[in-house]
Amino acid sequence: MAERKINPILKQVLELGPTLVFFLIYMRIKDQTYTLGGTEYSGFIVAALVLVPLLLVAILTLWLLTGTISRMQIFVAVMVVVFGGLTAWFNDERFFKMKTTIVYGVFAVILGLGLMRGKSLLQWVMAEALPMKPEGWMILTRRLALMFAALAVTNEVIWRTQTTELWVKLETFAMPAALFLFLMLQFMALQRFMIEEPENEP
Repeated sequence: MAERKINPILKQVLELGPTLVFFLIYMRIKDQTYTLGGTEYSGFIVAALVLVPLLLVAILTLWLLTGTISRMQIFVAVMVVVFGGLTAWFNDERFFKMKTTIVYGVFAVILGLGLMRGKSLLQWVMAEALPMKPEGWMILTRRLALMFAALAVTNEVIWRTQTTELWVKLETFAMPAALFLFLMLQFMALQRFMIEEPENEP
């Protein structure tokens, strides 16, 4: 099914909104505790629990509007639900913090396994949206796999050594910004591999 076009601002709100709401809620209640079902939860865990349904509603809305959901969005949603549930069940914020490591780590492993077989799984996912020569896809896939691995390691170091507040800020803003900047730089560097679509004759 072809993706239906929607307002790009609305799409960005649906994709980024839940994480921003999580950040705002956490910053508001970070020093508070709440008793739910006889169990006392920190503000961080409450904010994480709010994120789970928000993310699911956002993805469902995106699917209803566009008719498609990417595999990456599905995987991230599953990880948020699973680790959000573990966080609440064990009343331990470490599970939610590990989620980021696992998500980036799995992406790195998947891309790496494809490279070991001489294939670019990134090309399989994005070829229609970004026409590029096979050698360009291999270079981009190799670099992105390393970037995902670096982000996974970075997340582990941060949540194990720094405060929860710093982790939340880096998770919400720094890591996505670093990944976005990395991709922009790669697309600029790989321009020579781009395939220009032929112009339609009048």
